[in-house]
Amino acid sequence: MVGWDIKPQGVQGQLKVTGTHAGELEKALTALMKAMSEAAQAAGTAVPGPQAATPLQGPVAPGQAPLSQKAMGPVAAALGEYLEARRKSLESMAERIEAAILGAVEATNAYCAGDLETAERAQNAAKSVRLDLLKNPGGHK
Repeated sequence: MVGWDIKPQGVQGQLKVTGTHAGELEKALTALMKAMSEAAQAAGTAVPGPQAATPLQGPVAPGQAPLSQKAMGPVAAALGEYLEARRKSLESMAERIEAAILGAVEATNAYCAGDLETAERAQNAAKSVRLDLLKNPGGHK
C-alpha cells in the first residue's frame, strides 16, 4: 500500500450522517411494528364476541397479566408470520450498519495513530459487508 489520505473530520461527518439515517430507520421500524400491532388488534377474530376470549380460572401473581387471552384472528396471525419471516433480515440490516460504522471508526482511529496495518485490516473487514443484502431486506427476488 502506497499511502492513505484519510480526512478524519470528513469521516466523522459521514458517520454523523449515517447515524442520523440509522436513527430514522429505527424510528420507521418502530412505527412499522406499532402499526402492525394496531392492525392486528383492529382486525378482530373470526369468532363471535364472547367466544373471542379464552377465560381461564386460577390465581394470578400480583402484577402479572390475567390468564384470559383474546383469540387471535387470521389477519393477526398473518401479520405475525409476515414480521417473523422478516425478523432476521431486519436484525441483519441493523447489525451490518453497526459493523460498518464501528469498522470505519476503528480504521480511522488506527490511521490517526499511524497504524496503517490495523487500518488496512479494518478497511478490508468493512469491504466484506455484503451490500447486496442491504438492498434487498425482504429477501424477495
